[in-house]
Amino acid sequence: MSKNKFPPKKRPQANPDDGPVYLYGLHTVRAALDNPQRKKRRLLATPNGLNRLLEGGALPDLPLEDKTPRELDAILGADAVHQGVALEVDPVDRWRLDALDRLDLVIVLDQVTDPHNVGAILRTACAFGADAVITTARYAPRETGVLAKSASGALDMIPLVEVRNLGETLETLKAQGLTCLGFDSEADGLLKPRPSGQKLAIVLGAEGKGLRQKTRSLCDEMVRLDMPGPIKSLNVSNAAAIALFAATAGQG
Repeated sequence: MSKNKFPPKKRPQANPDDGPVYLYGLHTVRAALDNPQRKKRRLLATPNGLNRLLEGGALPDLPLEDKTPRELDAILGADAVHQGVALEVDPVDRWRLDALDRLDLVIVLDQVTDPHNVGAILRTACAFGADAVITTARYAPRETGVLAKSASGALDMIPLVEVRNLGETLETLKAQGLTCLGFDSEADGLLKPRPSGQKLAIVLGAEGKGLRQKTRSLCDEMVRLDMPGPIKSLNVSNAAAIALFAATAGQG
């Protein structure tokens, strides 16, 4: 009988979606360090990564651990582009819609679950001066290093609002004077530059299934992007960028 009754145990692999929340990458970590509302637990950095991070300003008072690039890979996963820095944090508190002082331009996401897309949309929304990004409590990504890295710091710069009932939220936005503009690749209307001063909620659905029927029915308008090429739909984060450009072109 063989003495090796059981196969050798595989070495456990880091899963960045489980356990503590680690933000990584220079822009992402710097934005989190500069956010007074963010609970920061410890900073992990290589000597070179720390020097580059200090170029953006002094560090707050928190534990600092010296790491090698390989040690960071083991913690974050080999695919994480950490640039020599990682910050262990508590997840940022989600905002309440009624806590926002201004609601002139928002992005509403209907069950968009991919963290890369949500992160990219946060980054774009921040760049165009949107007031918030709204997601559902269910069918939305939790805060991870992947989402934060894709947002490139925007997670700590723009309110991310989480709501339980998207239909009620759209009704609330409309009651506050926002036009809810839904996007669908087969809509009859075309996206056009919006009137100056119009308050707008840009409503986007997940790739593939798009907006749910209830969400569509609550939008004031349904539009599509005018694309003359053979491909008639875009990644949802790219669609958000085009929509934001059209919404803000020529305004202040």
